[in-house]
Order: sequence, then structure tokens, then C-alpha cells
Amino acid sequence: MCDNFLLQQELYDAAKNWLAMDGLWFQGIEQSYGMNAALEMDKKVWEQFSVIEAERIKKRLSLPERGGLDALEIALNNRLYHLLNDQEIRRPDTTTLFFTMKTCRVQAARERKGMQLFPCKTIGLGEYSVFAKTIDPRIKTECVSCPPQPVQKMRYCAWKFVLGTPDTDNYGPGH
Repeated sequence: MCDNFLLQQELYDAAKNWLAMDGLWFQGIEQSYGMNAALEMDKKVWEQFSVIEAERIKKRLSLPERGGLDALEIALNNRLYHLLNDQEIRRPDTTTLFFTMKTCRVQAARERKGMQLFPCKTIGLGEYSVFAKTIDPRIKTECVSCPPQPVQKMRYCAWKFVLGTPDTDNYGPGH
């Protein structure tokens, strides 16, 4: 039991360190080149990292190539930042999954420091779309809400994932 607790603590600390490095990297780019350049670079990095993370999760958990929203739900619950944020997943039907970030360590830190919320919508569209497509290429991603849009009560951001095929109506708009 003790070893399991220590391993969980090590993973939690590693996740915090990883997120701190991401934030420091972003702030360094922002200070040197401005917010727009930092956002552009961040989007590219997250799109690449999301493929790597999704592929490693699929391999580690033996998720099927076209595992649909079931595989996506498992994968979302095994991302590194899942250890740091309170998330919620709802499945209103067999072709739709809603993912809500109820707490966000990045945004909470910015609020504590009196900073504006990080405008993560553009980065999130790239990150979540690429992550979902790596899990199953039939999944389309939509942003429900995300900064710079006003934060909704009880959530920082929310995403909708729709499972379909190119020749069906439920394929949905994609990004």
C-alpha cells in the first residue's frame, strides 16, 4: 500500500513539474516574442504532444484503433493533467461525449496572481482535435466554451466529441 501511495505522489509531482515547465516555456516565449507568437508556438507544440500522448496511452492500455468514444473516455481519464484538474465526462447518447474541465490548475494560478485567464481556446481546438483523432479518426471535436470566452459557472472549458463517419449526418463539424 505504501509503495502505491508513493508512486501516486511521484506521478502527481511529475505532473505538476511538467505543467510548470510548460508554463515557464510559454512565459519565456511570450516575454521574448509577444503573446501572439507564444500562442502560435504553443498550439504547434500541443498538437504534436497530443499525438504522442494519445499514442502512448493507446499502447499502454491496449486501446483498439477505432475504439470510438469508449476509448476516448478512457484516454481522457489517463492524460497527465487528469491528475491535476477536476474533470467531468458525460455521455448523453452513443455518438456524443461532453468533456468538462471543472477546475484548471493553470487558470487557477493565473487568477491567484491577478492575471487574465489564459486564452486557451485556439490551443485547445488543436490539442483536443488531434488527441481525439489519434484515438479514433472518426471523432470530431467542437469547443462548447473556453477562454477567452467568459468562464461558465462550475467550469473553465467544455468540449464536445461526436463519433461518426464521413458519409453520415452525425459526423458533425470538425476542427
